Amino acid sequence: MSNIDVMSANAIRVLAADAIQKAKSGHPGLPLGCADIAYVLWGKEMNHNPKNPDWRNRDRFILSGGHGSTLLYSLLHLFGYGLKKEDLMQFRQMDSLTPGHPEYRHTKGVEATTGPLGQGMAMAVGMAMAEKHMAAKYNRDGYKVFDHFTYVLGGDGCMMEGISSEAFSLAGTLGLGKLIVLYDSNNITIEGSTDIAFAEDVEKRFEGFGFQTIIVENGHDMDAIAKAIEQAKACEDKPSFIMFKTKIGKGCPAKEGSAKAHGEPLGDENVLALKENIGWPSTEPFFVPDEVYANYASLAENGAKAEDAWNKLYAEYCAKYPELKKAIEDDFNLDIAKDLINNEEYWKFEDKAEATRKLSGMALNRVKEYVPGLFGGSADLAPSNISDMKNEPFFSKEDGTGRNIHYGVREQAMAAIANGITLYGLRGYGATFFVFSDYTKPMARLASLMKIPTAFIFTHDSIGVGEDGPTHEPIEQAAMWRALPNFHMFRPCDATETLAAWYSAVTSKNTPTGLVLTRQNLPQIAGSSKDALKGAYVIQDSEKATPDAIIIATGSEVSISVKAKELLKAEGIDVRVVSMPCMDLFEEQSAEYKESVLPKSVRARVAVEALSDFGWGKYVGLDGATLCMEGFGASAPQNLLFEKFGFTAENVAAKVKSVLK
Repeated sequence: MSNIDVMSANAIRVLAADAIQKAKSGHPGLPLGCADIAYVLWGKEMNHNPKNPDWRNRDRFILSGGHGSTLLYSLLHLFGYGLKKEDLMQFRQMDSLTPGHPEYRHTKGVEATTGPLGQGMAMAVGMAMAEKHMAAKYNRDGYKVFDHFTYVLGGDGCMMEGISSEAFSLAGTLGLGKLIVLYDSNNITIEGSTDIAFAEDVEKRFEGFGFQTIIVENGHDMDAIAKAIEQAKACEDKPSFIMFKTKIGKGCPAKEGSAKAHGEPLGDENVLALKENIGWPSTEPFFVPDEVYANYASLAENGAKAEDAWNKLYAEYCAKYPELKKAIEDDFNLDIAKDLINNEEYWKFEDKAEATRKLSGMALNRVKEYVPGLFGGSADLAPSNISDMKNEPFFSKEDGTGRNIHYGVREQAMAAIANGITLYGLRGYGATFFVFSDYTKPMARLASLMKIPTAFIFTHDSIGVGEDGPTHEPIEQAAMWRALPNFHMFRPCDATETLAAWYSAVTSKNTPTGLVLTRQNLPQIAGSSKDALKGAYVIQDSEKATPDAIIIATGSEVSISVKAKELLKAEGIDVRVVSMPCMDLFEEQSAEYKESVLPKSVRARVAVEALSDFGWGKYVGLDGATLCMEGFGASAPQNLLFEKFGFTAENVAAKVKSVLK
């Protein structure tokens, strides 16, 4: 590489060090250690166009080690993605475009919100799966309209986190040849040398996963870096893993190779020493020579030319295959299912008792006909979750066209991969038991932060699991999901509400959805309606203008509450039953609507749910009560468990009467 290449890589180091020093907060070790890798990748190997960050056939880059965000921000500034020098100066400050960890939809050029280590690794697998899927569906001879790589960069921490092993095991099985993992192997973590807790042969692990493995002994040799990436790109039948042996804090004499370079500013004197050591032409903070900016502008223009060539190819493709052009646009159309709200066929169901997991399977197989971008599966539980799309192939190494995914027993990777698929522009979903939703929480949290509409199917939703016992009976999980901002957790009571939950999931643009579904059969309830889309509604009302009391219930407990209403009516007590399938959506409604459902004048309220009572206080108030689980479940037939724990119409009625007293 030339001198201008060396200076351009060092510009990343200088900007990162200056931004962190000005903020007096940040992680300089990764940006300094990976500057050479990043420069070669973005400048010589990646297809990307700063003038159009959303170019469909761009190569994707995910910084899994999100703490090293100044590496990415420096690249986005130097390549002209819209980040100004002033933005770098506002690193980690209020309302800046340069927060502590990269945030999707906040800063142009950021492909995913990262920070929790390993997450970016798994999301990259999802993006690579989406690329393979679209290429298999739509590429034709002479027209590779989906033909790009997914690169993900992370360090030792990302490799230690279990989610990365889950995801890469699947990636190798699926032969994702367009996935390239860049491993910043500097042997340093916050507590010191990795030898204290991480002595495994990572290369051998990736060989076992089915990756092509490449080692670059000097991760600062730009020629060797370029050669390794070229070798990785040439391997079509396996994902590639490149181990770059680097020095954390490269270039800073006092901290290079030390854990002290990881997570604290270098210090004013060490920043000056860094600049002197690399021969930087100025000590002025954030100074970059004009010739370096010119080099980056030239490299960026190569990206623009690459997109121009693709646009020409795609125009020819669309002219030759107009039906495929429409199909591609349909796959990426997040509004495509909206008309289902008035589609009578979609809302039909048989008037018989059925488990909502089975009704969910019915709904899924209806929406998949209208949402061609739906792409997902289960963590080895599809027969129980009823989560596969009928008459659709399974995605595999041999067949990328499949819309169904065998995730294997990998709930964490499943959730992150589904996020990666959604980030790509399709609609990713995953499925598991509700009690195992604990495994998916960190990934769903990122979906909520990123404002992406990933869907999660959670079946076996309560003590109704029965004989499997307390290890498989969720109790506190609903409270966890309701506490998560920007997440719609539906617990439907029957067919109409289940269809509404799916409609909400596949029309959402900015919010992930959890569908919490029963194992046991539930009756169809008179009064159930599309008003479930408002989160809560009056499913059966009192004959009085002001009801004596209100019962609020979800899921399997709604039918029990309706029976309790009948018992109370026989005793001269007239109550309203409110079904609340989604607290989050109810909170999004107007104050007037919420008052119409839960009038403040009615203080006698009982919430009924075979889960923890945490969170119900805001709806029942000081004068109300809850009938919920106060501990774990047990192993027995579900009907006996509901009786044991008090989820009977008689007990609900008794609870209402106790409140009225």
